[in-house]
Amino acid sequence: MGRRSGGVRLQCAEASPAVDWSCCFLALPPAAPSGVDGDGGFNLSWNLHQSFHPPAGLFASVGQQVGVGFPGASSRSPSPEAPRDPYVKYVSPEVVEEGPLLGEGLEMREKRKKKVVKLKIKVGNHHLKRLISGAIAGAVSRTAVAPLETIRTHLMVGSNGNSTTEVFQSIMKHEGWTGLFRGNFVNVIRVAPSKAIELFAFDTANKFLTPKSGEEQKIPIPPSLVAGAFAGVSSTICTYPLELIKTRLTIQRGVFNNFLDAFVKIVRDEGPTELYRGLTPSLIGVVPYAATNYFAYDTLKKAYKKMFKTNEIGNVPTLLIGSAAGAISSTATFPLEVARKHMQVGAVGGRKVYRNMLHALLSILEDEGIGGLYRGLGPSCMKLVPAAGISFMCYEACKKILIEEEDV
Repeated sequence: MGRRSGGVRLQCAEASPAVDWSCCFLALPPAAPSGVDGDGGFNLSWNLHQSFHPPAGLFASVGQQVGVGFPGASSRSPSPEAPRDPYVKYVSPEVVEEGPLLGEGLEMREKRKKKVVKLKIKVGNHHLKRLISGAIAGAVSRTAVAPLETIRTHLMVGSNGNSTTEVFQSIMKHEGWTGLFRGNFVNVIRVAPSKAIELFAFDTANKFLTPKSGEEQKIPIPPSLVAGAFAGVSSTICTYPLELIKTRLTIQRGVFNNFLDAFVKIVRDEGPTELYRGLTPSLIGVVPYAATNYFAYDTLKKAYKKMFKTNEIGNVPTLLIGSAAGAISSTATFPLEVARKHMQVGAVGGRKVYRNMLHALLSILEDEGIGGLYRGLGPSCMKLVPAAGISFMCYEACKKILIEEEDV
């Protein structure tokens, strides 16, 4: 019986019911062409993999690799070049064909891993880059620890509870999430320029004082210690009027309409020097902390690079290093902070009057012991330690994003 289908003539021998179909076989010619063979028979073919999962029914379409012979149809003898081993005969072609695909897949995956989107913003010069990075770092770190600062303030004045949990629950119950960030905008306006000047001054001074490779030390003490002290003095002098005006606005309610009105009235009525009243005690408290903080940060950074033999420090290690530096500096300089507060209180409530910082430290140590010098360290570190880590991490990350024209 003959029939044409799609321009190809199919011939099959009419089989009687007694035909033994066990003669059906699989053959794998290496490159057997599909179509009509020499005897007028026709080969329907599939490959070994498709024989178990046929794409369209039991029999495959014309043009595959493995021939299926039927009774009455002539079968072609295997080519002399075809392998005799059944494993090589059926399995090897699959392995050979899939090998390059696996390799290409791995190569594509490696290429996709290398394609990392990196944000880069061009800035005019390195000074502007440091100032912008410092301002962003100050704003982000201050906002991140604003809830801790709010809770710490309530604990200090004894309102809304006697523990961190009680204060948090009280604020959430009466004010919600916004209560944790009350007054944060004013603090950001004050802290952002202060942090920008501080980080800019430290980076600039530290780079200038650090000798290059092969040069001798410019100063006998660590450059980062001097650069940190310089950064603390610079930021305090530049931003102290903002701190004083903020304090006057908080205490003298109803006297000033807004920030600008307070600035104008203070300068006009009390003179420009009034904007720096109390600067010396502030410097005494800020300079040791800033010097210790930046020195610890720079030392820990160098130790990390030496330990892991790398010049690049990721965001998470920077966060941890900055937090550790904040903890070290807070612990080292906290007795000075305690003595400064005792001096500010003075004789209020029958307290002792101290002649100077050293007299205050010795008196507290004599009256309260070593624990008196660290009273309140926990609540203070609760804010300062994470703030220091976040500030350093944001600063270093922003410096990588903000690139100078010549770096492009």
